[in-house]
Order: sequence, then structure tokens, then C-alpha cells
Amino acid sequence: MPPKDDLGLLRGTLDLMVLKGLEVEPLHGYGVVRWVRNRTNDELSIDDGALYTALHRMEKKGWLKSSWGMADTQRRAKFYTLTPKGRKQLANREAQWKRYAAALGKVVGG
Repeated sequence: MPPKDDLGLLRGTLDLMVLKGLEVEPLHGYGVVRWVRNRTNDELSIDDGALYTALHRMEKKGWLKSSWGMADTQRRAKFYTLTPKGRKQLANREAQWKRYAAALGKVVGG
């Protein structure tokens, strides 16, 4: 079996993945990382530095709000939740990504 290539993250996908991960329930940073890894069968992972920079940036833009709570490990953790502005941003980015993926599919699948 050939080795799995590192897919990395395409520019602009980090925000979409974080927003999508928070769509259903509040998560702390590691919860977002775990959600992405589980959802992609370990094909994608997020670097901690990039994740926390993105979370703080999105919180400043009003897309997320945060509150302190207890993680599964019984440690305090900051949980992030989508705001109405964040849900709108998620819808916009999902639509944009679907258009991009469909167009690229025509190029590589054709």
C-alpha cells in the first residue's frame, strides 16, 4: 500500500472547517481538531498554532463567542459557539466552497 500523502490545508479552508465543526455544538480547541480528524478519517488535521489564531480572529470578527467550561478530561477549557453572524458566514463559505469544488471537479474529473 503506498504511503498516505500529507494533504495539508488549502488556503481558505481552515475557517470553513472550524465554523462547520461548531455548527452543531460548542467545542473547545482540541474538540475542533478531533472533529476534523474524525470527520476526514485522519486525512486532515489542524496545527494548534493555526487553530488558535483562527479561533481568536473569528471571535474578534463576531463569528464566535466563547465561555469557560469543563472538558471531558475534567480540565477547564474555553468552548466556542457560533453566533448568528458566524452562521451566516458558514452558509456563505459553504456555498462558495461547493461552487469551487464543482468547478474543480469539471477540470480534474473531465
